[in-house]
Amino acid sequence: MFRKMRRYKQQLDESDCIEILKSEPRGVLSMIGDDGYPYGIPLDHWYSDGKLYFHCAKEGHKLDAITTCDKVCYCVYDNGYRKEGEWALNIRSVVVFGKIHIIEDETKKKEICTNLCRKFTDDEKYLQKELETSFPRVCCLELVPEHMTGKLVNES
Repeated sequence: MFRKMRRYKQQLDESDCIEILKSEPRGVLSMIGDDGYPYGIPLDHWYSDGKLYFHCAKEGHKLDAITTCDKVCYCVYDNGYRKEGEWALNIRSVVVFGKIHIIEDETKKKEICTNLCRKFTDDEKYLQKELETSFPRVCCLELVPEHMTGKLVNES
C-alpha cells in the first residue's frame, strides 16, 4: 500500500526515526483540506508509545479536514550537520503516514499538554498557569502511524 523509498541507501532505521520524533519539537502535519487542496500546518508534537500527539484549538481548518478524512502525513526534520571541511548540510527527516483522531479523555489530554509544554520549558509555574487558563480551550489529537520512513539527505 505504501511506496518503498526510492533512494533506499539513504534510509534510516526505525530506531533513528523514533529518536528524531522524540528529540525534534515540531513538524508539518498535512491533510486533505477544503476542495481537495493539500493543507499543511506546522505543529509541536510529543511522541510516546509509538504515537504522536498534538494540541490545537477546538475548531478550525485542521479539525474540519481531519473530520472529513482522518488520513494524514506528518514530516519532521532535524537541524542537520556539516562534515568538517564540507559546505553541504546533512539532514535527517522522518515522514509518518497514519490516521488521526481527537482525544476525548480529559486525563490523557492533560498528560499530552503537560508533556508538550515540558518539551519547551521546565517552568512549573508556567505549566500550571497554562493548564488552568488554556486547558479548557484545548483539543488534543493522536496520530497512529501506519507507515514511517526516514532518510539522511546530503544537500550537495
